[in-house]
Amino acid sequence: MTKDNLYFIALIPKRELREMINAFKSDFANRFNSKKALKVYPHITLKAPFKCSANHHRELLNWFSDLRIKQKSFSLRLKNFGTFHNKNNPVIYVNPIITKELQLMQKEIIASFSSIFPEDIHPVDVRFKPHITIAYRDLSPEMFSKAWEEYKLKSFIAEFEVDAFYLLQHDTKKWNIISTYSLLQQLVSY
Repeated sequence: MTKDNLYFIALIPKRELREMINAFKSDFANRFNSKKALKVYPHITLKAPFKCSANHHRELLNWFSDLRIKQKSFSLRLKNFGTFHNKNNPVIYVNPIITKELQLMQKEIIASFSSIFPEDIHPVDVRFKPHITIAYRDLSPEMFSKAWEEYKLKSFIAEFEVDAFYLLQHDTKKWNIISTYSLLQQLVSY
């Protein structure tokens, strides 16, 4: 029996913005007893986590590097915070302003992915709700109420250039970037 690896596809802001978002995650770890979000880069999920057998790892990497995404780089604004409830624990996140470019790029990725791995399309892939999680999984309902009272009033505005997206793999301890897709690649046609 072959081992399954865990992957996902995401946008990851540049270091300076990641550090700003990590400060919010640290605040949740220190004051609201929610540390799980510290284990992953600040990111916007484009393709929800999925398993792929180790035998298909090379096929997945080839698919990713051979993607033909029409979207060129674009700016994405982040504004304030949001929340949603999942089945076990509430989630608090930095709120990206949804753009046509972001939506189209994510749809292109999912359409291409579904042609290769149709059994691995998750409902959240279809109902795309971009967010950058700062607290989840270990955020208790009590701490959520306390934190949300503060964060719903907190102001945060930032912007970053979306010029790449990433394929990440879990190594049983943390997520690692294993491949980068640049939106700056210019296709030349003659």
